[in-house]
Amino acid sequence: MAAHPEDACERQARSVHMRWSYRLCRAIVRAAYVLWACGRVYGTDHVPRTGGVVLACNHQSFLDPMLATLALPRECSYMARDTLFRNPVFRRVIELFNAFPVRRGESDVAAMRASLQRLADGALITAFPEGTRTADGRVRPCRPGVVVLARKAKVPLVPVAIEGAFEAWPRHRRFPGRANILVEYGRPLSPRELAAAGRDESAKRLTAEIRTIHNRLRRRAGKPPFIYGD
Repeated sequence: MAAHPEDACERQARSVHMRWSYRLCRAIVRAAYVLWACGRVYGTDHVPRTGGVVLACNHQSFLDPMLATLALPRECSYMARDTLFRNPVFRRVIELFNAFPVRRGESDVAAMRASLQRLADGALITAFPEGTRTADGRVRPCRPGVVVLARKAKVPLVPVAIEGAFEAWPRHRRFPGRANILVEYGRPLSPRELAAAGRDESAKRLTAEIRTIHNRLRRRAGKPPFIYGD
């Protein structure tokens, strides 16, 4: 049955509404990003301001969920591995920022349903299709799950790249350090494009898009681009 026009308007309003607690924490993180990391963000106009959207971002550090969304004028939801929810205190913190659990390395029907429901309600979801943090700063091939999600939900898939977070907090270091961090959003891949190319081909294209944006950020930072052979 078709949704009533008012229902669509209500979902759209919720997608841009930002709780005061979320807004306050975001302001603190943004100030730290600019002052501590000399951060810069590019391409925010590529991210739709309303409606369901999936951000597909490379994964450099534990800072990435905040970095990928702090410049956007709307609340975001995050896919987070289920092990992060075992500590009850940390669980309450990340749930405050709309995180929800995903079982890594296996099909998670419950997480897919939760994601589809959030996207239907007009949410923006951030996912890390590499599946784990990079070991050397390079962008690993994207898994097709994020493509499947965007196709099922019929929402845009926006490639996002972060550069500098690996130097600030690599996976082998216990605490973060200081580094210049850049973020850039690429042109969205539309549901029609994703459907036309197929799941695996779209995942390859997404990988190529994120790598291109990431290498562009590396050039901005005065670093040599990575060369990929896969």
